Amino acid sequence: MGAIFQAIDFGVILTIAGRTRVTLFDRINPMRAVVIHEHGGRDKLILEEVPDPAPARGEILLRVKAVGLNYLDIFVRRGMPGLPIDLPRISGGDIAGEVAALGEGVESALVGQRLLIDPAITMPDGTLGALGESTTGGLSEYIAVSAENAIPLPDDVTYEQAAALPIAYGTAWRMLITRGKLRAGESVLILGASGGVGTGAVQIAKMLGCEVFAAASSPDKLERLKRLGADYLVNYVEHTEFHRYVRGLTDGAGVDVVVNYTGGDSWVRGLKSLKHGGRVLTCGATSGFDPPTDIRYIWRKEMDIRGSDGWRRQDLIDLLDAVRQGKIIPVIGATLPLEETAEGHRLLEDREIFGKVIITP
Repeated sequence: MGAIFQAIDFGVILTIAGRTRVTLFDRINPMRAVVIHEHGGRDKLILEEVPDPAPARGEILLRVKAVGLNYLDIFVRRGMPGLPIDLPRISGGDIAGEVAALGEGVESALVGQRLLIDPAITMPDGTLGALGESTTGGLSEYIAVSAENAIPLPDDVTYEQAAALPIAYGTAWRMLITRGKLRAGESVLILGASGGVGTGAVQIAKMLGCEVFAAASSPDKLERLKRLGADYLVNYVEHTEFHRYVRGLTDGAGVDVVVNYTGGDSWVRGLKSLKHGGRVLTCGATSGFDPPTDIRYIWRKEMDIRGSDGWRRQDLIDLLDAVRQGKIIPVIGATLPLEETAEGHRLLEDREIFGKVIITP
């Protein structure tokens, strides 16, 4: 039986009887990555050369084309109380790219295939984790990941669009559709609507036929939210007690659903924005996880509070299909090279960005 060899930058593709294997050899130049050696400010994001990863059995080697930044990356850099992170760490969980090489036993991927990577992983102790938090992420030129996390990327979805999806849009999809059971005709107030999860939530709610109240901190962001389809705009700065403004817009009734992943000072005001029998959907707490609350509103108005933890693989597959059909258009506020990762963190921390920050190694 003859063998076909094809040279690539990581080695040689060996094809025998239609089956492909890749033999790796060391490249002349090691890859670049953004490495966190100690927790702290943005100066702790160090661009350096690191050894090339090699795919183990069951893994693929991905040439990273785009990585979406999330607040999770900031928490990994700063350090999270009660959740120790092994250092050094390469963060970045939202990864899209193309297959550069295959590990042994991988039959489901082809070299050169375009992929989105599901960041959700199962740790050795059986707990759930995420790429870039629990293990090595994608803020590098290459990454070795399990082939089970690979999702084929349609040709009409760009790498940048795909990298905007998993942690933010996937979380929004599961929160609103899978857990929240959002229905056509319902009214929904989305707090922090200008961020990655928020812009995803606005588009998903409009796709479902809901009436959307979008809250943000500046006229510019609110105008962009209007262009995304928001029906009512709520300026946090002008209306610090935004629940009063929302109730005024609804003739005192309030809204059916409040999406609140900011927490902090917004928590009680979010409860006050709900109508009787309404529900709060939450997937995080970017402004504080232990706010004061007032449980009187919960029992008197018979509210439901529904938590939503991340996404599932099917959520990402459904999202890719929605993007391919033009029902969802990922909002990308900035695309930066790998060496400007710290600037991407700044844009998120200072809330200067509308939509997602994408890093292109």
